[in-house]
Amino acid sequence: MDLRKIKKLIDLLEESQLTEIEIKEGEESVRLARQPRTGSAPAAAPLPVAHAVEHPRPAPPAEEPHGKHGNRAIPDGHVVRSPMVGTYYASPNPEASPFISVGQSVKAGDTLAIIEAMKMFNPIEADVSGTIVAILVENGQPVEFDEPMFVIG
Repeated sequence: MDLRKIKKLIDLLEESQLTEIEIKEGEESVRLARQPRTGSAPAAAPLPVAHAVEHPRPAPPAEEPHGKHGNRAIPDGHVVRSPMVGTYYASPNPEASPFISVGQSVKAGDTLAIIEAMKMFNPIEADVSGTIVAILVENGQPVEFDEPMFVIG
């Protein structure tokens, strides 16, 4: 789990009424807790109670060996991968047009899709600017953590 995700979890904890949150991704887990704010005592910043164990990840293959992509090659370009397990949605609601289409130009920060996880809708944003070369998932399809979803050229 990278530092940016942990920072987002800390921000989420600070903005919410939660006093503790634990996230597990594969073999990695992070547990954050904060002390309740009382009186005039300064609030303690949330601290990781359990440490994240980072396992070396092999380089992503040019082809998915199994699963939804079969032996189909992923086109060259920047691959946007799913940051979580959930359900992929191409548009903000069933009646709306999709956020993106193949051939469309996007800028870093543009919303590409939404992933619903645990009844929360999480926007997936482009981390680079370019043109959408491929959309590798279908609307309503379940996605796994680190699954290739888009290719930006």
